[in-house]
Amino acid sequence: MAADTTRYPDESKYIEQFRQRLEQVEASIRQAALAAGRDPASLTLIGVSKQFPAFAALAACRVGIRDLGENRVQDLLAKKEELAAAGEEPHWHMIGTLQRNKVKQLVGRVHLIHSVDSLALMEEISRRSQAGGLVSDILLQVNSSGEASKHGFDPDALPAAVEQARSWQGIRLCGLMTMAQLAENPDETLPVFTRTQALFERLAEQQGHPAAWSVLSMGMSQDYLQAIRCGATHLRIGSALFGPRPQA
Repeated sequence: MAADTTRYPDESKYIEQFRQRLEQVEASIRQAALAAGRDPASLTLIGVSKQFPAFAALAACRVGIRDLGENRVQDLLAKKEELAAAGEEPHWHMIGTLQRNKVKQLVGRVHLIHSVDSLALMEEISRRSQAGGLVSDILLQVNSSGEASKHGFDPDALPAAVEQARSWQGIRLCGLMTMAQLAENPDETLPVFTRTQALFERLAEQQGHPAAWSVLSMGMSQDYLQAIRCGATHLRIGSALFGPRPQA
């Protein structure tokens, strides 16, 4: 697999800018968590390196990011290879739409799959994981905003999906993921996050509060402060850390 060798004109400047952005984001996360009566250490910051070259992901690791997210399997694997060659092995998260024909390439190579949006995909992950003697950690993606353009389970379908997940081998169901609508006022996302938090808690009760059910992945650069108020455990932050995405 070919590694991405794209570089920045001034790498040291980019790393320093990243460090400054990270300090700002971490300070805002800490402030929001404390305001919500939560322990900031209970939150996982995922740097979303999608569309950025491997150097940007490497820079993130060098300044302290230990979790990275990608939305395409081929990009995740290419960056994983290049960063490993450079001595960095962060936790990789698959956060984008996952096609069933890509599952074989992904299982065993990723820390957590956030975007399980159908029973068919979940079954394929189970089958491929069992074939490899593995257990894959997954989240169910829920379309809490009700937007036709978004992937994910309908909230009403989640209880049955959870029961099905518990019956399949090779997967460990760890929680939920959602994406809120884009909004000029970030507080407009609060109903979506509140709805997802309620689903998360209801499903935990349904299962008897299993230890593995611990991940609520929601909140991105524009709305992670609102997500923290609504119980998010994993924040998927891209441009607030990496800067403007390169133009195609």
